[in-house]
Amino acid sequence: MSRQIRLDLLQGTLDLLILRTLQAGRMHGWAVSERIQQISQEVLRVNQGSLYPALHRLEHQGWIAAEWGVSELGRRARFYRLTAAGRKQLELESQNWDKLTAAIDRVLRMA
Repeated sequence: MSRQIRLDLLQGTLDLLILRTLQAGRMHGWAVSERIQQISQEVLRVNQGSLYPALHRLEHQGWIAAEWGVSELGRRARFYRLTAAGRKQLELESQNWDKLTAAIDRVLRMA
């Protein structure tokens, strides 16, 4: 039996994951959550209590745009897509993430 690890994501990390996921194309909120879980091989789970406030925050920032549509199950859903400003923010956040993880790695590996 495999042990599941539950991670609480920092707000900025969740924003980065959402922006990166939406880079692949337009999707509704539940699909964003499922995609993050799938790509992380079930390590990262984004609950609705974190996901939807993050989506609204990103929309308010102008980094994503939302529109109503119909899901694959035939239900009405809000679909999100990355905006031009969101693509710029994703690039900036990705660079910052690379710097942060490299710094943490250096500290963890110091002799």
